[in-house]
Amino acid sequence: MDAIEVTDPRDPRLADYVGLRDVTLRKSLESEHGLFMAEGDKVIRRALRAGFVPRSLLLTERRREALGDLLDDVLDRGDAPVYIVSEEVARGLVGFHLHRGALGSFHRSPLPAVGDVLEGARSVVVLEDIVDHTNVGAIFRSAAGLGVDAVLLSPRCADPLYRRSVKVSMGSVFTLPYARMDDWREGLGELRERGLRILALTPGEDSVPIGDALAAEAGRPAALLLGTEGDGLSSRWLGQADARVRIPMAGRDVDSFNVTAAAAIACYELVRCSARDDAGAAAPSSSSEPSGGPLSVPPRA
Repeated sequence: MDAIEVTDPRDPRLADYVGLRDVTLRKSLESEHGLFMAEGDKVIRRALRAGFVPRSLLLTERRREALGDLLDDVLDRGDAPVYIVSEEVARGLVGFHLHRGALGSFHRSPLPAVGDVLEGARSVVVLEDIVDHTNVGAIFRSAAGLGVDAVLLSPRCADPLYRRSVKVSMGSVFTLPYARMDDWREGLGELRERGLRILALTPGEDSVPIGDALAAEAGRPAALLLGTEGDGLSSRWLGQADARVRIPMAGRDVDSFNVTAAAAIACYELVRCSARDDAGAAAPSSSSEPSGGPLSVPPRA
């Protein structure tokens, strides 16, 4: 199979790539056709390595030679066409300058059940109604980089496979197991049934430092609840938590971080304290620096 040059942005073969900045259109199109978009060669390669099946690839003429190995890889598979377009056609098609020069349309895979994702997990992040795709992608990147085992999403949480989430996560959404809850009201019950301690991250006055709360039961599997960008966690989820935790602040009129910064700090503590070493002992306390450096994460059991 050879690459196909396309000169008209209205060509129906390019329908997967129409109006990528139109959120309403994209949600409808991607849901109807069961697809998601990967932007940039690094993210496309990670999607391929993760086993996602491409529908097609779109490259600009400018990037055709530089991404020749990626083009050849997809063409050699023989299961998806590769379209080559000019900068002008790309801009008219997707709605912005495609500076990375590469887009991939991929088939979605069915999401696993919540129970399957929780099987054997010792550190879990649970997102309640976080609706900003950039925030979801950033949280996935931090969680994956720090060694979190799984992510759960409330029913109304933003789609991790939306283009912006995928891009910001740098493909972490492809490799970090996640599932979406069907039941917001009782969805946390399965976490407790599986022995995970549920910690709600909130700057409220009745919260305790997250490091202290985790150290009190170091080595026990735990789930960290993160709330929506504006109002934080709902009163219902706060009420179902085993403990309310916070990141200690130095003051200076700052009482909390935004959800992505808070997630990164909290995920480090979560993984460090929920992990066990090979002998079954709890992970080191925060007073001892791991051998790999101050931000190293101990291995999971």
